[in-house]
Amino acid sequence: MYRNSIQQISRRAFLKNGSLLLVAAGLNSSQVVAGPDPVKLTKVGLVTDMHYADKPAAGSRYYRQTPEKLAVAAEQFAKSKPDFIVELGDFIDAADSVEKELGYVKKINHEFSAISKKRHYVLGNHCVYTLKKEEFLDAVQQEKSYYSFDCGSLHFIVLDSCFRGDGVPYGRKNFKWTDPNIPPEELEWLETDLKTTTKNTIVFAHQRLDVSNHYGVKNCMAVRKILEQAGKVLAVFQGHSHKNDHSEINGIHYCTLVAMVEGSGEQNNAFSMMEIAEDGTILVNGFIRQKNYRWKTGN
Repeated sequence: MYRNSIQQISRRAFLKNGSLLLVAAGLNSSQVVAGPDPVKLTKVGLVTDMHYADKPAAGSRYYRQTPEKLAVAAEQFAKSKPDFIVELGDFIDAADSVEKELGYVKKINHEFSAISKKRHYVLGNHCVYTLKKEEFLDAVQQEKSYYSFDCGSLHFIVLDSCFRGDGVPYGRKNFKWTDPNIPPEELEWLETDLKTTTKNTIVFAHQRLDVSNHYGVKNCMAVRKILEQAGKVLAVFQGHSHKNDHSEINGIHYCTLVAMVEGSGEQNNAFSMMEIAEDGTILVNGFIRQKNYRWKTGN
């Protein structure tokens, strides 16, 4: 019953969100550039903060509903045919044992991996609450926690901010979630990586790079300086704070996406398709609770 009704909502949302220009009136004018749809180059399916766990709801988080919500996203992605999909962190929620947390990963990854062979996982603080990074990465069959890759004419970077201020990686309940950092060796790698590509670049992160509060990476200003000096970064897509948000800092768009886990029922799902056009336009087609955006970048 729930599955059927949530699929109906998804189809209505797709029809409603099918044209970014039709729904753009509800957004701030600074987020929208009017005009005809440009030719698309790359399409990316995005989800974040799924927090899957086999445990009762807590507050506004409905952990057991994530598979149903993900099934709706999978249906839409099958229609949209993204080049790849990305989960922006907090794939699972915390458990009190390694065995149980690995069980959460196995369950939800069975559903997520069926969507696309080309997929990427950003590490979130909940992904490594009890697990170590290598245990989570091994479970989802991803070699590294931060890396880069090309797709078509674009370059993509996956960042890992799950390090304490002293550089120790998160894992085994050894951290405070308000202390995310990108360590010096990763900053050095990031700077070198951006220097070695000539392509326009999109960055994926979990903890936010555009704020200095408890949701933000502690050394976010150092990270942003590297991104800005490269002169080729178009946008950063991130999660962690569970809400729609957008800012533009020195020509780079920072887009925070809504958590899939938040809220009960068909009306509280959230996922998106991000499309990048040959003229540099970035379109975010959001579904259910996720906002739409359209930006004409300067690169």
